[in-house]
Amino acid sequence: MSDNAIVGRVLRASTRGFDCGTHSRNIGEQHDFGAFVKAPIANSTHIYAIGLIYKIEIKDDQLISELVLGEAMPDSVLRDQRENRMIPVEIKVINVGYMSGTQMIHSMPPRPPMSLSDVYLCTAEEIFYFTQTHDYFRLVMGAAEVPSDDLLAAAIRYSAQVYPGDQDRYGYMVRCGRRIAHDLAHDLNRVTHVLGLLQN
Repeated sequence: MSDNAIVGRVLRASTRGFDCGTHSRNIGEQHDFGAFVKAPIANSTHIYAIGLIYKIEIKDDQLISELVLGEAMPDSVLRDQRENRMIPVEIKVINVGYMSGTQMIHSMPPRPPMSLSDVYLCTAEEIFYFTQTHDYFRLVMGAAEVPSDDLLAAAIRYSAQVYPGDQDRYGYMVRCGRRIAHDLAHDLNRVTHVLGLLQN
């Protein structure tokens, strides 16, 4: 993971989450499903909304639609379309907390980010401190608009990378599994499903 890599710029936002945009030439590991990202909230320089990427959309346009319908396409045309055209990409993010100075809070941010604010990948240190507790799990598991089980598993696997050493990573995964089992104790089928996703 690349610390503080720019993910894109905010297109639209609410306290629940935000969408940001970039173009296809810039798409990379900073746009992975389940990645932790941050954006400064409106009228603040020290409070950042923290969210998880849950959807990446590569948009089409009239030219792409016409090219898709073509029977044969030279490699040079494909390469030109992918490398030189500004194909828009939208990244959708659900907020799972916010950072105020060095304090990490697992709750909705007080305000959404402003349009055109830069969105950054969270640093390894920020992810480490944010994941010392697991209260953000409930925000993911209760979100109807996202694929919550897959997203939670992806976020846990993603954040496990910041824990140094196999033993620390294993301990982190075990703690996450126990919290999931506790929070979803009323739904054993879902517990089994999420824990199975963690092992993939």
